[in-house]
This record gives sequence, structure tokens and C-alpha cells, in this order.
Amino acid sequence: MDKSRLTYKDAGVDIDAGSRLVERIGPAVAATQRPEVLAGLGGFGSLFALDTARYQEPVLVAGTDGVGTKLLLAREYGADERIGIDLVAMCVNDVIAQGAEPLFFLDYFACGALDVDQAASVVTGIAQGCRIAGCALIGGETAEMPGMYARGDYDLAGFCVGAVDRAAIIDGSRIAVGDTLIGLGASGPHANGFSLVRRILERADNPAAIELGHGIRLTDALLEPTRIYAAAILALSAALEVRGIAHITGGGLPENVPRMLPEGCVARLFQDRWPCPPVFEWLQATGNVSDEEMLRTFNCGLGMVLVVPRGSAEQALQVLRQNDVDAWQVGRIEAGERGTQIA
Repeated sequence: MDKSRLTYKDAGVDIDAGSRLVERIGPAVAATQRPEVLAGLGGFGSLFALDTARYQEPVLVAGTDGVGTKLLLAREYGADERIGIDLVAMCVNDVIAQGAEPLFFLDYFACGALDVDQAASVVTGIAQGCRIAGCALIGGETAEMPGMYARGDYDLAGFCVGAVDRAAIIDGSRIAVGDTLIGLGASGPHANGFSLVRRILERADNPAAIELGHGIRLTDALLEPTRIYAAAILALSAALEVRGIAHITGGGLPENVPRMLPEGCVARLFQDRWPCPPVFEWLQATGNVSDEEMLRTFNCGLGMVLVVPRGSAEQALQVLRQNDVDAWQVGRIEAGERGTQIA
């Protein structure tokens, strides 16, 4: 029997690498801090003092998500930092869909063997996403699990908490027939549908060399980080009544828009009212994907769909565009069985 001394590092876990990572990410994390943060990295738990004076009746809104198999493309094409932004966006956009201001974020990074440079790039992206969203990165977990993941592999999960006044919660209950649907432009496929994307890429020779026009490479278009809508939606909510918000993720427009609708309301969308980014046209043509499958798999150019009163549409478009979000009047609410009709 071999009785030589073993260490945790011999088993594949490098505690010193973890310490180096914490040191590396310190400045990026510090740049996300808010006044309410009492204690961040280093403790067993992070402390955040909710400013209750800002609310009549505060309600916490929590969301958790990952980035799916987009992670595989990110690793293949060296987009570790961009995938960190995706992680924040997927969680924050869910929280803001209820009308909540994102307050703080935590991440979970799991790998087979910790590559400090790789992990630092991911967390730098997470911190960048938090700055865009206005929330603090107050903690996280780095799990080194040899045998569970191969060397070079990693996985991500994120957790966001926000707050909203109970009276200001956006839950779709005020949506009425005649209201207007506003579509917010997506930056690309965001972080959904990438299992199909990867199958389609198998049909292409040298995807990294493919250009979609105007100097845009296919791989850059696919890996463009998910747009974070927090600032624009908060500004819009301060300017006018927003009655419903749908974050267009897995399931596309047909599955996500009805999630905000009350009974007796159907969302009628008109596809000719917003532009379809070239990356979706390439995916559909190369994969011979049907229109129905495209709509059920991808956002097809709309990262969010909002409902505002009919007379507020022009003001809503103006506020959104002033906050650097492309937006269009894409449809209306009609009477009918709850669902989405796309023409």
C-alpha cells in the first residue's frame, strides 16, 4: 500500500490558486459596490442593508439562471469575459421584469481545475454586467471539482436580488384590451437556443471566418452579450405606467409573452414592425429551420416585450431610445384566449 503523504493539491484542488483569484478580482468587484453593501467578499455571508425609507412596502424579487450551452462557444472562441455579462443579464432581466431594481448579485463558478486567468476573465465580465445593471457583486462561490468536470471545463450560475414597492410590482394584472405592445431590441440570440446554434454550426465550414455583412463576424454576433435592460426599464417605469414585461428567453415569443398576460387577453404581434438581425437569418437559412421553430427557439430580435397603455406608446419609445435601447411598437392586446398570435 502506498503510504506517501497526499495533499488536497495532489487530489486536484489548488487552494492557493483560489486565493490568487480572489486577489485578482478584488478591484473589479469593488467597482460594483453600492452604499448599502456592509460586507462583501471574504466573509461567510455578504451583508446588504436595504434602504427601507425608499419604499412604502418593500418586496424582494429574486432570480437565478445560467447561460446554457452558449458557454461551450464562449470557451471555444475565448469569450470568457463576455459570458460573464450574459450571466448577469439573464438574472437581472428576469428581476426587472417584475419592476424591481436589481440590488445585488452572487455567482457560482464550478470547474475541474482552476485556471486563474480564465476565472478572472469570467468574473471581470460578471462585474462589468453588474455595473451596467447598477447592482453590487457581493459574493460568490468558486468550486474546484476534479472528476466532476474535465480540465478546462467550467460552469456558471448566477443569483440576483432586487426590490420594488408592492404597489409598483409589474405583474400583468392591469393589462387591458387595446394596450400597446412595445418590443425592445435584442443584441443577438442572448443566451438561449445555443444547442440548436451549435448543431447549425456543424454544417458550416470554418464559422470563425463567416461574415454577416458590415464587417460583423458570425461568431461575434453569436457571442454578443445579452443586453441588460435595467436602466431603461427603471427610467420608463418612472416616466409612465408599464403594465406588463416579458423577458424573451427559452421558448421565444410564443411561450414568454403569455406569461405576463391576464386571462381574456391575447398579444397580437406583427413581425414586419421590427428588424430581424442578420444572425437569425443566417441561422434559419443554414439550418433550414422553419419560421415556427425560429420563433419558439430564439428571441428573433426582441429581448423584451412590454405592455403600456395605448396613449403612452410614443412616450415609451422616446424614453427607451433616450436610454440607448432600440424599441418599436410591435403589436397590441386584443380580447381572446391568453396566448400570442404572430402575423
